[in-house]
Amino acid sequence: MLNTVIFDMDGLLIDSEPLWEEAGRETLNRFNIKLTKEQYHSSTGLRSSEWIEHWFGHFNVSLEHAAAAEKAIINTAIQTIVRKAPAMPGVQYIFNFFKQRNFKIGVASSSPLELINLVIEKLQLGEMVTAKTSAEYLANGKPHPQVFLNCAELLRSSPSNCICFEDSFNGMIAAKAARMKCIVVPDRHHQQEPRWAAADLKLTSLLNFNDLLMAAL
Repeated sequence: MLNTVIFDMDGLLIDSEPLWEEAGRETLNRFNIKLTKEQYHSSTGLRSSEWIEHWFGHFNVSLEHAAAAEKAIINTAIQTIVRKAPAMPGVQYIFNFFKQRNFKIGVASSSPLELINLVIEKLQLGEMVTAKTSAEYLANGKPHPQVFLNCAELLRSSPSNCICFEDSFNGMIAAKAARMKCIVVPDRHHQQEPRWAAADLKLTSLLNFNDLLMAAL
């Protein structure tokens, strides 16, 4: 029986992806690396360390600069997200929806735990979120399922009893690998991509979820 919901954060609960992109591009520019939109979106959902290693490897930049570049991205992103990023449409609605139905609620993200805590505070969700997990220091980030499995364990829930909300392809694969039901809310520019067919449900907004759709899961 479904009794637990786990939310990704960036791009799903808060409109932070443009700010992560800005911080990432600004850092890569220092190494004369310029990504196309397609290249950037192919790597969303990765941790900052993996993201830097991926693109440094692709463009043959020495990894001796990777740690400093990762720190620059995270510091810039945290500052701007807390200050500027708005909530995504339907955040309060979807949390209230599951709270009213006595679901256990968690947040599992590739972002550092520091940022997860700041965003939950910014969105005033602290009273509803009972578990938070970050993939920052895990051996493997998304698309590996560990961050979701850790969250389910903290909530004392079986993965098969969990619904996961995601917005990225890597996150969707991680949720499915964890044997959770996965609902994707992709960026509007990528809504029609066939790869979302692996999800149990695709929405254009968190506001569109309801009892009928949950029953169909």
